[in-house]
Amino acid sequence: MGKARLRHYALFLFFVLFFAGPTAVLVVSLFAPGWTWPNIVPATYSTKALQSIAQHSSSILLHLSVSVLYSLTTTFCTLLLCLLPAYHFARVDFKGKNALQGILLTPALVPAMTFSMGIHHVFIKFSLADSFAGVVLILTIFSYPYMLRALISGFEAYSEEYELCAKNLGASLWMRLRHVVFPLLLPSIIAGGSVVFLVAFSDYYLVFLIGGGVVPSFTGYLFPFITGADRAMASALTLIFLIVPVTLFVLVELSVRKFYQRTGLY
Repeated sequence: MGKARLRHYALFLFFVLFFAGPTAVLVVSLFAPGWTWPNIVPATYSTKALQSIAQHSSSILLHLSVSVLYSLTTTFCTLLLCLLPAYHFARVDFKGKNALQGILLTPALVPAMTFSMGIHHVFIKFSLADSFAGVVLILTIFSYPYMLRALISGFEAYSEEYELCAKNLGASLWMRLRHVVFPLLLPSIIAGGSVVFLVAFSDYYLVFLIGGGVVPSFTGYLFPFITGADRAMASALTLIFLIVPVTLFVLVELSVRKFYQRTGLY
């Protein structure tokens, strides 16, 4: 028992160092723009990056809010797009099922540059380039396989007899969806939605190509600083970038726990 607990603590410590270590380096770099090799500890400290963040807060907030908006919209669109196909794949056996699943999952396997260059011309013809709708559409097409795979696994995880039992007891379609399907499918929705949100929120190339610089994005705002010499500003913006998904995941966790407690499933 003692060895098992020791291994547990060692594994926990490893993950803490693995994830918290790079974040700690970003925090130090934020206040030490001149921190270079071979100094183990920064020689000088400065709050210039924080002052710059405060001066450009309106622009940063604009890019951040638009990025969150198109990421959430993409997540919602992929959910609507994948619900019925996922249900069909999980419940119905038909010839060529595996091959069709493989075809539908190809956007996640094709490199983003190859995928986007092929479809950019189509977006220009339909006046979708350089628009918010075009950004959402390209991100939806590129990231829906993550949601599709999660929902298929979610439908396969529980038997359709749950729905049949509720139907035999007189539950309407809406009641079955609300009280049976949605609670059982919620973990898969969260899993797929989290991946889709992260893919959309962190994407740079697709948003830049289809958005054409007209649609603000936080990755587009961040990229020049990462490739530039201002390491303190790059660290500050990267920390802001990290705060958004962490905050979202905490809110989702609290909301889901409250939902399950209210429905008596927790």
